[in-house]
Amino acid sequence: MTVKQLDLLNIGLMLLACVVAFVIPFELFLLAYAVLGPLHYLTEIGWLHNRNYFATGKYDFVWLILLCLVLCSFFFIFTDVPQENNALCLFLAFASGLAMILFDNFVYKVLAICIGFFVGVALQNIPVFFVLFAVLLPTIIHVFVFTGLFIFSGALKNKSITGYLSLLVFILCAVSFFVLHPHFAFYKVSDYAKDNLVATNFHFVNQYLMYLGGEKNPTLDKVMGSEMGFSIMRLIAFAYTYHYLNWFSKTSVIKWYAVPKKWLISIVLIWVFSVALYAYDYVTGLKALLFLSMLHVFLEFPLNFRSFQIINTSIKGMILGDKTAS
Repeated sequence: MTVKQLDLLNIGLMLLACVVAFVIPFELFLLAYAVLGPLHYLTEIGWLHNRNYFATGKYDFVWLILLCLVLCSFFFIFTDVPQENNALCLFLAFASGLAMILFDNFVYKVLAICIGFFVGVALQNIPVFFVLFAVLLPTIIHVFVFTGLFIFSGALKNKSITGYLSLLVFILCAVSFFVLHPHFAFYKVSDYAKDNLVATNFHFVNQYLMYLGGEKNPTLDKVMGSEMGFSIMRLIAFAYTYHYLNWFSKTSVIKWYAVPKKWLISIVLIWVFSVALYAYDYVTGLKALLFLSMLHVFLEFPLNFRSFQIINTSIKGMILGDKTAS
């Protein structure tokens, strides 16, 4: 598949995710998260492992795994630990991802991570810090902002007109949820969606986004029934669904299946078991997959910063190239 064909395919997938998100936003999110999510985690982790997680050190990823274990222990073991520590843990992993691509020297990495820790400690009691790192970073920033950055970096790297077009469509899809407010007489948020959105605490993401959007009292009723509530849910459903579809659309390019046969069989078996767990009980599935879900977010941080580097280098090259030409 050529770059142009892949870009056009992704534009089609964006539009598909956008349309379905408009019609059944709550159900689409839960379905995509339960069915496509686990397969995405499993295949991406294997793909990242084959590329040393885009870090400069061979064993840098071990530190990210340990941080993820610490974070998950706050949910299952040390449940009385203040929630601010969740933000600190995620911030430290994020800062570590930056250190892992900036420095080859182990000592410099350790120093940078220590500085990140003290900065995080100083900021962890600030509400904005908690919302940004504990709530938004592993959710909407991961699936929407970073996906947009990947699209942009790919367009710059390939100098693809269709790549830039796909980025424009991606942005327009997101904007459309706040400009268009269709009401479908046949649609009502299902009790299953309502119950599981609350039981899994996903509704907190909606509420924080609504608050940032100007809603001073984002109650659960407003999340499920207001115009802004629907706009936010449509954005979230679109972002998650396309994030997963985008990954699988690039199978022929990134070749995530190029792993040992035993690993591939394990991926399929774990995925089938994961979907079965979600079907049996959504909350049980979420708890069982929480570590895997968070781990793929943590292990992707160095790649996220690599994307920033690609964007920075490409834009500098374009600017300097224009100056040289003139």
